[in-house]
Amino acid sequence: MKRRSNLRPLTGTRAVVRAVTVLKALGRSSSAYGITELGTATGLSKATVFRLLGALENEGMVARDGANGAYRLGPEIITLGACALSTTDLREVAHQELLRLTDDSGETSTLEILSGGDVLVVDEVQGRFLFSATPEIGRRWPTHATSTGKILLAFAEPKRPIPRLTRYSKRTIVTRTELERELARVKRHGYAFAVDELESGLVAMAAPIRNHRGYVVAAISINGPGSRLTPKRRRELLPRLCEAAKRVSRRLGATSSARSTNGHRPKVAS
Repeated sequence: MKRRSNLRPLTGTRAVVRAVTVLKALGRSSSAYGITELGTATGLSKATVFRLLGALENEGMVARDGANGAYRLGPEIITLGACALSTTDLREVAHQELLRLTDDSGETSTLEILSGGDVLVVDEVQGRFLFSATPEIGRRWPTHATSTGKILLAFAEPKRPIPRLTRYSKRTIVTRTELERELARVKRHGYAFAVDELESGLVAMAAPIRNHRGYVVAAISINGPGSRLTPKRRRELLPRLCEAAKRVSRRLGATSSARSTNGHRPKVAS
């Protein structure tokens, strides 16, 4: 039998905000919370928490453990979360960030995913310069010679097999040892560069996009000629690129911990 409170229920916008605060607190915890613990976590009184939990439980948004009566997220909020994720389209979510990156940089920006042994361009915004990178939506590129490919290989779970290391330019990585070292560096720093590796004179930089489970599902990049994307310019653009990737990840449901990197200062290739 459910406990019933004879306390007057909260009304209005403030009650909604407080209910959301309680749900967020439960979502941040890996274990169930008692009323006292929730009060401490939210800064709300025990009486307020009790009233809110009663309403949320009636709607299936929270549920109680049978053993100790502690509260956890309920089946209805899990269903709502799944519905939100199912209606979130990666291209739709990321496109505004591509527009922003191209507007900030003047260069072509892309959204790419792994497809077989290649990276696949699923969206792009062309740069405003006459001489610009032209990835083309639907175009495939080798993973080991591209910044997006390095991101997707470095963060792949489970780990992907090393691709065939074809040489495309003098600076293309063509040995397993060198590629593994590069992927470890990419995973450590949380971003990737490809300078003259796919084609002489072409520079690309990429950052990872994570989903609600923390997995890297795509990469966002800026591409252009090395004459414009100099080391200094790459240092300027890298924080904007990483922030764009984090914003897309957040809209896909990634948590702050999943989106965080080790905070190293960017080391830009010369």
